[in-house]
Amino acid sequence: MKLCYVYDAVYPWETGGVQKRVWEIARRLADDHDVHWYGLHYWDGPAVHEREGVTLHAVGQPRELYVDGRRSITEALYFASRLVRPLANAEYDVVDCQAFPFFSCYASKLGVLGDDTTYLVTWHEVWEEFWHEYLGWKGIFGRAVERGTVFLPDEHVTVSHKTSRDLEALGGVSSHRLPNGIDIEYIDGVDPTEESIDVLFVGRFIWEKNPELLVRAIDRLREERPNVRCHMVGDGPEREAVERLVAERDLEDTVDILDFRESHEDIVALMKAADVFTLPSRREGFGITVLEALAAGTPVVTIDHPGNAAVELVADGETGYVVDDGPEAVADALRDAPGAIDPDTCRAAAADYDWDRIADRAEALYQEVRS
Repeated sequence: MKLCYVYDAVYPWETGGVQKRVWEIARRLADDHDVHWYGLHYWDGPAVHEREGVTLHAVGQPRELYVDGRRSITEALYFASRLVRPLANAEYDVVDCQAFPFFSCYASKLGVLGDDTTYLVTWHEVWEEFWHEYLGWKGIFGRAVERGTVFLPDEHVTVSHKTSRDLEALGGVSSHRLPNGIDIEYIDGVDPTEESIDVLFVGRFIWEKNPELLVRAIDRLREERPNVRCHMVGDGPEREAVERLVAERDLEDTVDILDFRESHEDIVALMKAADVFTLPSRREGFGITVLEALAAGTPVVTIDHPGNAAVELVADGETGYVVDDGPEAVADALRDAPGAIDPDTCRAAAADYDWDRIADRAEALYQEVRS
């Protein structure tokens, strides 16, 4: 098959979860298929570039992805405007466009009109009401664009059961579930850091990730365990607020706020050294860091929130805890998880999400939609 992925930010130059997913599936399928990726020109050299069997097509120059902590509308429109003609000048069996930030979905649809192409849109989240929190009154336009996207593809793909349910509620359409994955062999080969870490958080410091809840939980936990140490790794618009809260609670010797690690190996090494990993997100489209922590043999604590799809990855009481959205509940789970959860059970649960298995499922899906 001749396969095409569409997403503006290209891995490894941009390292978010969506671009990581596209890359890991694409490079595996490139062993047996002709695989292409249309994005922006992050690499040195010509606009068309081959990397590990995947042909990368640059349709324009990179621009800032985030402005004031939000995905740039200008960047998304720029990418979409540059996408139609290159896609229209090529033919593919399957085009798989990542839904957010949506404008590229409309452009991709125009690019494949008249071709014998099966056009897919992969949804990582459905926002609906959340648009108003994200953009204020302008959220009405975001909701309209998101709803319109429902009518574009031949088939929908979702990464979680939650997103499948949300998409059905949004547009009454069914979808194929193809989750994200992790590289089990790679994680197995990483040695833990020598640092002593009781609690670990890795992620962007944004409202949705709920980092301030973790600080309040650690403040509670310190009452029982005065020597508890928490590492928070990441950056983002809420970092200063988190640092102020740490100072207000006199937690400077308890909570270490560390810059984001460029090396993924460093992140995995921290996960392997940690007694418990936590992702207290209010919104999570999937939660790859949860899977990585489980594969490292580290139990996970997350919160039971309607917008948090990571709860699907944690078996409560077996691979971690899913708890109420409150400091006391989170603190209790962080205290109990290391002694109550078997690391081997965590590793076994993560094995089904190895990227090799996910790529096999992707190949079967593409063959199915073409039949």
